[in-house]
Amino acid sequence: MTHIRRMRCALRLALLAPAMLPVAGRDAFAQLKVVTSTTDLYDIARAVGGDKVRASHIGEGYEDPHFVQPKPSFILRLREADVWAYVGLDLEIGWMPLLLDGARNRKIAAGATGHVNVSTVIPVMDANQAVDRSQGDVHPLGNPHYWLDPSNARKIAELFRDRFSELDPGNAATYRSNATAWEGRLTAAEQGWAADLASLKGKPIVAWHTSWRYFAAYTGLRIVGFMEPKPGVPPSPAHLAGLVATMKQAGAKVIIMEPFYDRRTADKVARETGARVLVLPPSVGGAKGLDDYVTVMRNAVTTVAAAIR
Repeated sequence: MTHIRRMRCALRLALLAPAMLPVAGRDAFAQLKVVTSTTDLYDIARAVGGDKVRASHIGEGYEDPHFVQPKPSFILRLREADVWAYVGLDLEIGWMPLLLDGARNRKIAAGATGHVNVSTVIPVMDANQAVDRSQGDVHPLGNPHYWLDPSNARKIAELFRDRFSELDPGNAATYRSNATAWEGRLTAAEQGWAADLASLKGKPIVAWHTSWRYFAAYTGLRIVGFMEPKPGVPPSPAHLAGLVATMKQAGAKVIIMEPFYDRRTADKVARETGARVLVLPPSVGGAKGLDDYVTVMRNAVTTVAAAIR
């Protein structure tokens, strides 16, 4: 895919930056140094780790995680990490391999305890090995946007609890306590938006990208169509005409999309159908005030519920 080739070229340039990155040895540390690919994993990691970890992230919440821009500083950060946690399912395929190669850090290499493919604990949707480029940017291992279902976020917290405890057994009790407290906050928040959640069940919507499939499963929303005919493929006039007809037939009055897509096409469809376009940041830091995972989920649930009423 063209975008992957572009990212690989950029990463190679980053790796050639002058005299930048000495090979790091294994230092004694007071905190586990945890690096995550996304802000959502970062937020859960810092909640579980508390003051026993020093967490950072590579991608930003306002970025499309497929297209993270490489920086030499990322390689240095990974070189010093004790834990590398990533979404997996090829979400980071365009930039992660060369960053890890440049880091030359055995602690976070594939197969090491510090190498954490979070998707391994998730019941993955849309897994399909038999795919090709004609189907767009399909992830053959499954849909990687699983954090948009809080049941999966709990699995992430439990994975971090267990992995941090394995690497730092002296603080295992703290990791267990922190994970339990975080899950308690999430449960309390869900009770607060329970009425909004109930109001969404069975309601028809359209989404720009298949990233909202987990959110729909959690809320009970019924996605009747996608703005993209295939993941990553721009909609054609014929596709949009069919989508307009589907929306009218189903009574779909909401189109949801991430902020990093161009909304002009969605606005055009909305004008033809009387629908509303909702730009929903799916990640921590995706918009002002969305500073943690619980807030991201609350914003998504309540915003859609208010639009559908």
